[in-house]
Amino acid sequence: MDNLLMDYLTNQSFNYPLSIDPVTLPELTAQHIHADVLRLDEIHPVVSGNKWYKLKYHLQAAMKKPSQSIITFGGAWSNHIIATAYAAQQAGLRAIGIIRGEKPDFLSDTLRAVADYGMQLEFISREDYKLKDDPAFLEQLLARWPGAYIIPEGGAGSLGIKGSEDILQTVDKSQYSHILCAIGTGTMYRGLVNAAASGQIVVGIPVLKGMNDLAGLSPEKLPYCRIISGYHFGGYARSTPELLDFMNRFYHSTRIPSDFVYTGKLFYAAMDMLHKGFFPSGSRLLMIHSGGLQGNRSLPAGALDF
Repeated sequence: MDNLLMDYLTNQSFNYPLSIDPVTLPELTAQHIHADVLRLDEIHPVVSGNKWYKLKYHLQAAMKKPSQSIITFGGAWSNHIIATAYAAQQAGLRAIGIIRGEKPDFLSDTLRAVADYGMQLEFISREDYKLKDDPAFLEQLLARWPGAYIIPEGGAGSLGIKGSEDILQTVDKSQYSHILCAIGTGTMYRGLVNAAASGQIVVGIPVLKGMNDLAGLSPEKLPYCRIISGYHFGGYARSTPELLDFMNRFYHSTRIPSDFVYTGKLFYAAMDMLHKGFFPSGSRLLMIHSGGLQGNRSLPAGALDF
C-alpha cells in the first residue's frame, strides 16, 4: 500500500511539504523581479502535481459510497487518468475510464500503465466524448455502473476547486505579488484565486484555443484575475519546435523540467510577458509546476533533453 497517498486521503490535516525552486535568470535580475517555482511535480511519481490536490476530495467522496466505484474521463496520454487509476487502486476503488477516441491497435504507455493499475478502459468516439458533461449521457453511464461516483474530466467541479485551494496552504503566499499557473479545465486556477491573499494577482495561461475568460469567479476577486491567452502553441496538447527549444533551454538554465501540454507553455508565457513589461519592477512571482511530465513520453525520442 502507498502509505503516503493513503495518509493524504484519510488525514484531513495532512499537508505534503512542498519544494520551492528559485529561478535565477539574468532577465529577471535586470528587472528586479524574483521568481520561484512551486514543484508540485515532485510530490508523487504517479499522482503527479495538481492531481494530488484535485483528486483528494473526489476520492474521499467515492470511498464513502457503497458501490466503491468511480467513473472518469480522459485521453490516451491523460495525466488525470493515470493518477486516478493509481489512486483508485490504492484506495480499493473500482475504476472505469471513459477514453476519448476509438480503441487503437496499440495502447499508449499511459493507458498500458492505467490498465496495469486495474482501471477498466471504455473507448468512445470523439463525438460521444463531447457529451461527457451531459446529464443524459451521465445517466447512461450510471445505468451501466449503478452507484458509481463520477469524477469530471481533470478532477474538475467544486471538490476539485476545493482541493486546489489547499495548494497555497503549505507555502508563505504573502511574499508573492503574482501567482501564475497554466489553465486546462480552470479548476486549479479557480482554487488558487479563492486561496490567494488580498491584492495578489493570479495569472492564468490557457493551453487551449478560445479560452479568454472564466465565468463564475467571485466578484471581489475579479480585479486581481488575469487570463492571458495566445500561448497555446496550436491548441491543447500541441507543440512547436519553438516551444520544445524553449523547454530545453529553460531546463539547462534552471534544472526544472516541464511538460509541453501545461508547464512548458506557462514558463514560456511568463518569460515572454517579462520581456513585454507585464510585471512591474520588484514583483515576486510564484509559478505553479502542475506536474504531468509523463505526457512528454508522447513526443518523439530525443525531442527533450530531460
